Amino acid sequence: MFVLAVIGQKGGSGKTTLALNLAVAAAEDGLTAVIIDLDPQANATNWKDRRKSENPAVVSSPPGRLKQTLEAAASHGAQFVVIDNPGKADSGAINAAGFADLVYVPVGPQMFHLETLPGVYRLLQASENSPPAFIVLNGVHPSATIQAEKTKEMIGAAYPIPMCPHHMSHLDVYATSADAGLSPLELNAQGRAGSEIIQLYKFTCAQSHKLEKLHGKSGRIAKRA
Repeated sequence: MFVLAVIGQKGGSGKTTLALNLAVAAAEDGLTAVIIDLDPQANATNWKDRRKSENPAVVSSPPGRLKQTLEAAASHGAQFVVIDNPGKADSGAINAAGFADLVYVPVGPQMFHLETLPGVYRLLQASENSPPAFIVLNGVHPSATIQAEKTKEMIGAAYPIPMCPHHMSHLDVYATSADAGLSPLELNAQGRAGSEIIQLYKFTCAQSHKLEKLHGKSGRIAKRA
C-alpha cells in the first residue's frame, strides 16, 4: 500500500484539491484508492457525499487515530492512500508524514504562501520517517506558464525541499467539478486540468517502486497525456 501525505502550514494552498484529484487518477488507473480526511473542515468528506462512484473512498479520521485508520485501509485492500491534512504544521502533520512514503507540499505562487516553507521543512525534519517530499506549485494563472517556471526555479534555489516539475493552474473546472463530486479528469481528461492531474499522477508513480509495480495495469492513465 502506497501512502501519500499532503501537508502545509496554510489554508487555501490547494491541499484537498491535490489530494482528491490524485486519488481519482489512481482510481482511473485501476487502483483501489482511499482518501483519509484529517481536516476538521471535512472538505474531502463533503466531496464524497456529492459523489456517486465508490472509488476513491473517503474516510474521516481524527489525527490521533491515523495509525488505526491506515491499518483498516490496508486490511480492506487499499493500494493508493492520500492523507489530507489540515492547514497547519503541528504534531498531527508530523505524524502523517511519519506514515507516508511520499509527501507533497502544495503552495500558491504568492509570497505569503512561500514564507510558510521553512516551517514545513522543520516539520519534515521532525518526522521519524523523513519521507521524500516535493513542493507542488498550485493556483498558477493559466497564462503565466513562463512566470510559473521562474517561480519554481526561485523556490528550488531558496528552499531545501525539491520542486515538483509539474504544477496546477488556477482553473474554474477544479472548483466546478468538485462541486459535483467529480474531478476534471472525469469530465475532460484531455483538457488542461485533466492533463495536469495526469502529469502529477505519473510523477507520483515514478517516485515509488510500490506504485511502479501497480501503475498502468488498467491501461487508462498510461495512454493519456
